[in-house]
Amino acid sequence: MSTAVAPKKKIHARPEVRRTQLLIDGEWKNSVSGETFPTYHPATEEKIADVAKANAQDVDLAVKAARKAFETGPWPKMDARDRGRLLNKLADLIEANLDELAALETLDNGKPINDARNADIPLVIDVLRYYAGWADKLCGQTLPVRGNYFSYTRKEPVGVVGQIIPWNFPALMVSWKWAPALAAGCTIVMKPAEQTPLSCLRMAELAMEAGFPKGVINVITGFGDAGAAIVKHPDVDKIAFTGSTETGQIIMREASHSLKRITFELGGKSPNIIFADADIEAAIHGAEFGLFFNQGQCCCAGSRLFVEKSIHKDFVKEVVSRAKQRKTGNPFDSETTHGPQIDNEQFKKIMDYIDQGKKAGADCVIGGKRHGDKGFFIEPTVFDNVTDEMAIATDEIFGPVLSVLPFDSVEEAIQRGNKTNYGLAAAVWTKDISKAHRVAAALRAGTVWVNCYDVFDAAAPFGGFKQSGIGRELGEAALASYTELKTVTVSLS
Repeated sequence: MSTAVAPKKKIHARPEVRRTQLLIDGEWKNSVSGETFPTYHPATEEKIADVAKANAQDVDLAVKAARKAFETGPWPKMDARDRGRLLNKLADLIEANLDELAALETLDNGKPINDARNADIPLVIDVLRYYAGWADKLCGQTLPVRGNYFSYTRKEPVGVVGQIIPWNFPALMVSWKWAPALAAGCTIVMKPAEQTPLSCLRMAELAMEAGFPKGVINVITGFGDAGAAIVKHPDVDKIAFTGSTETGQIIMREASHSLKRITFELGGKSPNIIFADADIEAAIHGAEFGLFFNQGQCCCAGSRLFVEKSIHKDFVKEVVSRAKQRKTGNPFDSETTHGPQIDNEQFKKIMDYIDQGKKAGADCVIGGKRHGDKGFFIEPTVFDNVTDEMAIATDEIFGPVLSVLPFDSVEEAIQRGNKTNYGLAAAVWTKDISKAHRVAAALRAGTVWVNCYDVFDAAAPFGGFKQSGIGRELGEAALASYTELKTVTVSLS
């Protein structure tokens, strides 16, 4: 009789850091000032590399390169199918370097290597290939206007777009921004988050290898002053931003001076509603995954867990049991399921919210403490018997802190679920299909998942109601944000 031997865990190798300069007009350059800044591995707090620190002068050079590429380079003359071919070539190169890019994500962001390798980078590839297929399908219409005229519309690229992305899904956010913009024929000046610039720089290197003309993709690394310079630059036609609602409000004010087009994907405080008639096992998994995935650093995290009172006590026990099973530690270890927070600032913010929850009278039933003495690790944390007015129920914590709120009725769940300034996502768990559709229709959120959570597809639009954003990412809807609609009317007299 043979005994099965469990496979040994694998510790993945850390990748080489290939690029730390700015990409401007197809060339890798130091910043004008010569300044750099360090990027750190959040699991050990060790410096990874020094990266070029851009200022307004660097932004100006990048915008001028993007403007030239948009107006006089080969890009505006390129056949739409050839733009799609380049997007597909970039997807192929990323697929060929999948392990390296996943390791860069883990090194710079701290997320578990299995998440980066099996979720983030495959989704990057899928998004690029999806929009490659859209490049030659941006069609206008012929219009039956009155009189002896021929009238039609054209969809034309909006122009030079400034794109500012966050640190929670660095590579994936690059693809969400680049792919529809490039398919539409725009040129790009991108600023990745200062905490996580490395995967964006490597993807830019692969874009140059794929054959994108110089100046079409420019990458500026730096801090908020570089982002502000992109927003204020008069030759930037559109801003696409993913990040906090507070920063979005600042960008909206600055962009108003030149009436730049804007799209925002901002914060959330998403309700995850569990009814007593749900598939309980699936709902428990959805509650745990919906909050703790990526260490709670998801804008759509199901951070408000509404549980019907008749199952509340047993449901919380099971969620706590799942939280205990999460393995916290070295994100390069294939067995790790829970990594560190991004940096010390975020770590302190989350710990402060945990303290507020305890002081407000919520029951901290698991977690609530730092894990280890090195790196920015926080234990998976669950608060029970949370009330709507507590800060842990109203504010976006962006960490592994789950708030459980009992409820009695469908009407109460809808009313309390909508009691927020945000409206990015929501979920409902029930076997009653009529109830599911009723609640989905009533919830004020850009995405409502039914009997699932965090299901994304390149074809499915994503964005928020209320203070969770303006416009949509992904799907055909995102292309509208990167095009202008032109009407042409010709006299036939």
